[in-house]
Amino acid sequence: MKPTLLILAAGMGSRYGGIKQLDQFGPNGETIIDYSLFDAIRGGFGKVVFIVREEIRDEMEAVFAPKLQGLIDYDFAIQGIQSYVPEDLGTVERTKPWGTGHAMLCAWEQTSTPFAVINADDFYGREAFATMAEFLQSDTDDTQHAMIGYELKRTLSENGTVSRGVCVVNSDGNLSSVVERTKISSDLGKIYFEEDEIMTELSAETIVSMNFWGFKPSVFPITKNLFEAYARANFTTPKAEFYIPYIVTNMIFNDLGKCRVFTSQSDWFGVTYPEDKPTVQAALSELHTSGKYPSNLW
Repeated sequence: MKPTLLILAAGMGSRYGGIKQLDQFGPNGETIIDYSLFDAIRGGFGKVVFIVREEIRDEMEAVFAPKLQGLIDYDFAIQGIQSYVPEDLGTVERTKPWGTGHAMLCAWEQTSTPFAVINADDFYGREAFATMAEFLQSDTDDTQHAMIGYELKRTLSENGTVSRGVCVVNSDGNLSSVVERTKISSDLGKIYFEEDEIMTELSAETIVSMNFWGFKPSVFPITKNLFEAYARANFTTPKAEFYIPYIVTNMIFNDLGKCRVFTSQSDWFGVTYPEDKPTVQAALSELHTSGKYPSNLW
């Protein structure tokens, strides 16, 4: 059975200043999602689920459904503020979604196969999708999950600081830990992250998570239990976010699952700031010119 691709597209793009999910970056007006869809189809995925906010669902469907018709099954999952929040807590007072882990949980009903999760606004490269699809189809251990890692030097922005999940990989090729580091930037050829006003250097070859994960369906009940506890603890904290690395870390710590790390040699690129757009447009144009993508994706 072919795996499913979940696309995290419910974000609000506060730093970008608009709906990144639908912004046009390719030479023919392609979104970044278009490239992920194209690579997922040729990589071996059999279904895609867009995880969105209710208010952008119709627009997302209007853009992508005509392209996917007849090529791959597709569906939509709504990341609602109240979704999977214990009913006894009542109405949640927040406007921002609960985070990537909660978004994944919201696609449980639409997902029956092993699946991958990606960001809507990140370009991962063909290799990543082919590698993950092969793993999800061939590995039969329900407790063995996976991620695609990237070298830190390939994931920076020239226009500001970024946040990355810094990974430690053990001798078996599995993830030992992933720690979210914020305010990462480069200066004079060196890379640093800032925490409590202290600058700490990171190796350029450090493996980081760019939110490309592969899971077996066994992750869903684990995620549900973790989120319910998280929601109770953070019910009155409107900016608290329940991230996928939190789920993975919990699984590893409690011996509930393992996470294999596949390191991509591709250059990742994405849009954190409006100033990133010309760089992404130029990179995508070059990929078309070099023949890695056809002149028209669809």
